[in-house]
Amino acid sequence: MNIHEYQAKQVLKGFGAPVAAGVAITSADEAEAAARQLPGPLYVVKSQIHAGGRGKGKFKELGPDAKGGVRLAFSIEDVVKNAREMLGNTLVTAQTGPAGKQVNRLYIEDGADIDRELYCSLLVDRSTGRVSFVVSTEGGMDIEAVAHDTPEKIVTIDIDPEAGVTPANVDEINTAYGLTGEAAEDGKSLFPILYKAFIDTDMSMLEVNPLIVMENGRLRVLDAKVSFDGNALFRHEDMKALRDETEEDAKEIEASEWDLAYVALDGNIGCMVNGAGLAMATMDIIKLYGKEPANFCDVGGGASKEKVAAAFKIITADPAVQGILVNIFGGIMRCDVIAEGVVAAVKEVGLKVPLVVRLEGTNVEQGKRILNESGLAITAADDLDDAAQKIVAAVG
Repeated sequence: MNIHEYQAKQVLKGFGAPVAAGVAITSADEAEAAARQLPGPLYVVKSQIHAGGRGKGKFKELGPDAKGGVRLAFSIEDVVKNAREMLGNTLVTAQTGPAGKQVNRLYIEDGADIDRELYCSLLVDRSTGRVSFVVSTEGGMDIEAVAHDTPEKIVTIDIDPEAGVTPANVDEINTAYGLTGEAAEDGKSLFPILYKAFIDTDMSMLEVNPLIVMENGRLRVLDAKVSFDGNALFRHEDMKALRDETEEDAKEIEASEWDLAYVALDGNIGCMVNGAGLAMATMDIIKLYGKEPANFCDVGGGASKEKVAAAFKIITADPAVQGILVNIFGGIMRCDVIAEGVVAAVKEVGLKVPLVVRLEGTNVEQGKRILNESGLAITAADDLDDAAQKIVAAVG
């Protein structure tokens, strides 16, 4: 689960991290009052969407010469003007895709005198099984570009889960940044704070970009991006309350209510599969034969007839879907249950696009018989390669 920047800063502030004063608003009429709560005279007006690259983004409605989604304002009047331009318009960034995201919230923040911009993130390093700091002196830039062009400027520091962030870890991070004086002293408290926030709230990713050294020599979290492990949210009702469903795909929200692993994609062939590995293979083979998957949908190993029917209805609700491929290997999952769910869903919502079904494994013959005797226009496939070729050909 992702949250907005202003929410991430509230979470980090609760653990003691240094952040600037700021006020979130949802209406331009609130902009003046929000700005008056801040010291000024420099303000930052930030679009709040679940995507990076906001400062370099462009608003669809404002033309190519308009400012981006993060703007400096040097007066309260300028804050109000920017708020009126930004709220309700669609911001397109490198991470939103061409469709962009509508800006429904702004964060009005006190400005900062910046001396240096640094990059800092925490994530689970799968190669070591530990939480790691990923740090770079190249803050404010896309970390992917830094990794590609100057990988030597990225340093990874693994944290021992039993010891936590030790003084030696802090020294290593400070050295990687080249911090001295007050900034290095701030690092002694900040880096353990970030780690504690990550662990205590079950984050899956924490990115501070940039982490700044101000002209007075102090550290400050200038931007923050946080994702939580969805499987751990039952432990954190306070974090779950931060969810903004307007930033999520409606189909993904419905899928989460059925405990389905569903991600909307940009193609036109809907996929319903059991098992993440099989789902990835299914999407790959669709691309191999020249088409694009419209979604990733994993119904899991123990899905019920009702759950399968729900998944099918979510897939067919996508207007971009021109064909559907159901690919099931029945281990724990039984093929007859899948077949019953598909037939029930088709009878309820109708079938307006080609449907190819490949079943293999437990109760496969019963599953095939249910499909064959359904009287529905369902194309059977012998294996995954056959299934992919048939759905691609049917979509044309």
